[in-house]
Amino acid sequence: MNKTFQRCVRCVIDTTDPDIRFDNEGVCNYCREAEKELPKYRFTPDQEKKNLDRISQQIQKEAKGKYHAIVGLSGGVDSSYVTHLSKSMNLNPLIVHFDNGWNSEKSVSNIKKIVDKCGFDLETYVINWPEFKDLQRSFFKAGVVDIEILSDHAIMATMFKLRRKHNIKFVLSGSNYVTEHGMPLGWLWRKQDLTNIKAIQKQFGTKPLKEFPTLSSVEFQMIKMFGWGGVYIELLNHINYSKKRALEILIEKYGWEYYGGKHYESTFTKFYQAFVLPQKFGYDKRKVHLSALIRNNEITREEALKELEKPSYDPQELKIDKEYVLKKLGFTEQQFDQMMSEKPKKHLDYPSDEWVFKIWRKFKPHLVKLPS
Repeated sequence: MNKTFQRCVRCVIDTTDPDIRFDNEGVCNYCREAEKELPKYRFTPDQEKKNLDRISQQIQKEAKGKYHAIVGLSGGVDSSYVTHLSKSMNLNPLIVHFDNGWNSEKSVSNIKKIVDKCGFDLETYVINWPEFKDLQRSFFKAGVVDIEILSDHAIMATMFKLRRKHNIKFVLSGSNYVTEHGMPLGWLWRKQDLTNIKAIQKQFGTKPLKEFPTLSSVEFQMIKMFGWGGVYIELLNHINYSKKRALEILIEKYGWEYYGGKHYESTFTKFYQAFVLPQKFGYDKRKVHLSALIRNNEITREEALKELEKPSYDPQELKIDKEYVLKKLGFTEQQFDQMMSEKPKKHLDYPSDEWVFKIWRKFKPHLVKLPS
């Protein structure tokens, strides 16, 4: 039975999230959670400086070799700002870019601008395109919600392998709570589920996975638990992070150009988030991203509602991007429209290692208490 439509009275998330809950005041569970968590990420300028100084000193003291850390740079706001902070902290990171074949011209330009001005070394990992193309086609055919699991999984595996190759202990991540919290679990899938990726490719694909970077759930959890993947530092969680302020600094210092949406530095991600998700699944990620900015006091609820009144895609841009994506993936418009009209499938409709993850969650509290 469908819920009656309801929208949170504080943010703009609503019952298009099937798992959302509201209290008697009409406030959603994400806002209530943020009330408890956001104060942990509020800092005075003096506290920010102390946090960054402490992290910088630790990294410079413990790092070995040429590079202090590794930074994954997509060309988006968060990763670009982490690169900027690395320079201000007198660090010399290796900048790594994962090229999955979908970079926009702006992302390439932004990456070059910030790397050149900071004077950092850049290493680009270029995916095997025929293999990756076949994988993306398989996920469209499978009808599952999280096609981006492929890029996210490969980026994670690539970062681990390059960190190990260069003997780099520290990884500086752009992940952060204040602008990323509140994503409904039903709108995505766990990125480490290699079993799911392989099963969908086996059923719908035409190519075996030979070069696609992989990391199983068990490997990932062991890496996190025992530090085999290095020390991950979510740098933006140690400052009073504001996306608006970060944009201003990036534009002023580097001539950085904004894409108009979160993760829109990728042509495919823009098409997936602004067209595929709303049209096939009924999910508009703008609601989540705008709600996080409301809770972070960067925009008002009224401003967010006005933004949602606009189409998620400019009609002319959609026409151009759709034609480009379909041609690049080798789908006819008829084939694509047919897939879009089919009933969505769940990731658990295919083999998954979710059962391993459930066991892990059950026993993890006991495992972390074991002496090292």
